[in-house]
Amino acid sequence: MSVEVKSKTRSDKKRDIKPTIAIQLYEAVSRLSYITDTPIKDVSVTICKRGLYAHPVLEYLSDYFRRDYWANNQTLYTGELENEKYQTKKGITKRRITMRFTQRDYDQLARLAYALDLTISSATGLLLELALKNTDVFHSLVAMHINKELDPGRMKQLREIIKYINRHNPYETISFGHVVTMIMEDIKDHTVTMTESVKQWIDEHTSK
Repeated sequence: MSVEVKSKTRSDKKRDIKPTIAIQLYEAVSRLSYITDTPIKDVSVTICKRGLYAHPVLEYLSDYFRRDYWANNQTLYTGELENEKYQTKKGITKRRITMRFTQRDYDQLARLAYALDLTISSATGLLLELALKNTDVFHSLVAMHINKELDPGRMKQLREIIKYINRHNPYETISFGHVVTMIMEDIKDHTVTMTESVKQWIDEHTSK
């Protein structure tokens, strides 16, 4: 007698989400990938995961929630069917980006999409854009994930990302100087040069 054995689903199996995003957003994420020396698929996932729990991002999105959304066990955003549905931009050049999420993160994105009355793909693309433009998310990504010296090429790409972020930013305008200040704010010894301070900050935080 033969017995059929069903294969178990891996608990760490990841789910693909492939949103089509504006080419300018894709280029900004690509630059961040270069600056941090991290694959673009990993950078984009990190941005989205941080955006899922960034208060300014969720506050902005809450105006478009058409159904209730539990951000976590303690925070509920009330949705209204009468709320305006978020409309993606029309007539712009777009490019597909591939991201892979754990089942847990995928489920949270699905809940967000349901609250926004969007597809998971569209909601993820929207989250990627809004999260990248959030000051805290951007600063933490640049500061905590850089593992190479800030050479002229990377500094140039950093400035280009800041230009993109400040274009139609729903939160606040940020400057290159502001970013450097954020990176250096934990440095207590100001007798060293700025370059040395930035390197010291990076060494301290990437070694944790």
